[in-house]
Amino acid sequence: MSTPTGSKTAPIPYGRHSIADDDVEAVVEVLRSDWLTTGPVVPEFERAFAGAAGSSHAVAVSSGTAALHAAMHALGVGPGDEVIVPPITFVSTANCAVFQGARPVLADVEPDTLLVDPEDVERKITPRTRAVIAVDYAGHPCDYDRLDEIAYRHGIALVADACHSLGARFKGRPVGSLARVSAFSLHPVKAITAGEGGVVTTDDPTLADRMSRFRNHGISLTARDREARDTWIYEVTDLGYNYRITDIQCALGLSQLRKLERWTERRRQIARRYDEMLRDLPQVEPLAVRPWAEPAYHLYVVRLNLPTLRVDRGEVFRRLRARGIGVNVHYIPVHLHPYYRERFGTGPGLCPVAEDAYERILTLPLFPRMTDADVERVAGEVIAVLGECAR
Repeated sequence: MSTPTGSKTAPIPYGRHSIADDDVEAVVEVLRSDWLTTGPVVPEFERAFAGAAGSSHAVAVSSGTAALHAAMHALGVGPGDEVIVPPITFVSTANCAVFQGARPVLADVEPDTLLVDPEDVERKITPRTRAVIAVDYAGHPCDYDRLDEIAYRHGIALVADACHSLGARFKGRPVGSLARVSAFSLHPVKAITAGEGGVVTTDDPTLADRMSRFRNHGISLTARDREARDTWIYEVTDLGYNYRITDIQCALGLSQLRKLERWTERRRQIARRYDEMLRDLPQVEPLAVRPWAEPAYHLYVVRLNLPTLRVDRGEVFRRLRARGIGVNVHYIPVHLHPYYRERFGTGPGLCPVAEDAYERILTLPLFPRMTDADVERVAGEVIAVLGECAR
């Protein structure tokens, strides 16, 4: 089980999972059952997750990457297609298009939120565009009204990469109900965890069926279905992958899901305290929050005001790490990775706003089990280090 950060000098990571006795008991119950995978807990978790996300259907898979890949498959994305993605994201957002033989097209981000810029999305649409993937960076929902209007007008699919934003709301509506398909992650540093895992939500039963088959080799009937029908017969109706999630993982996910609301509120409390303590510090600026958004704060990201500092972001990173503050950087822009530069000819200058932000961003520790003292320590060390490095 996880232990609290504890001492005043123990390292504080940027993210950390929380596992309690009820989580362990839920997993043990499945371990003692007849079904470890493709059993009854998977659909039970899917129903509960769909309810939390405000969607009609949820399909649980092996990772957030698998969730994005399943979405691309279900939407029929393939060779010759283009999929618009932002550069400030984990590479899975772009990789899922490449998996299907499509070309990822980078649209720049807004300078104050680092969310994909709807105006640049529209500029990047061509006759080959099949979908746009909006990333709820750091847990802040994108402008889904604007993006949905653009997608509808151009006849393309809007997909939400909501891997950061479970628990967030856009104009009172839960993330998971805002795009045609939404993908979530159950990695240990996310809002809830199943160890690993992912979920795709949609209101479209046809898409849900395609994704359900895709996660299981394209097979028409699961092992449990065949057992219930007393048959060995199944058919492979499509090319799929082994993206199944286990009942063991879903038991943990179900137990964690019951705590989502409480944990999301704790994340917001921590973010508010950071806001208060860093507000008057000229060397740093938190990301903006739109008035219509209720962020989930998967990450708390700040931008350094480099002209006020004698050092670069790397030196601030190293000094904070040396003090036990587990800062991180999210993310190296997709188009600057060697694979994308070599395969698709991307490089510096393609997304100038994202590139400028990348040189300045730092992720501060934020997870529900942080104590108030932990939060004060992190903010205090940030203030101290930036004071040392100020011009």
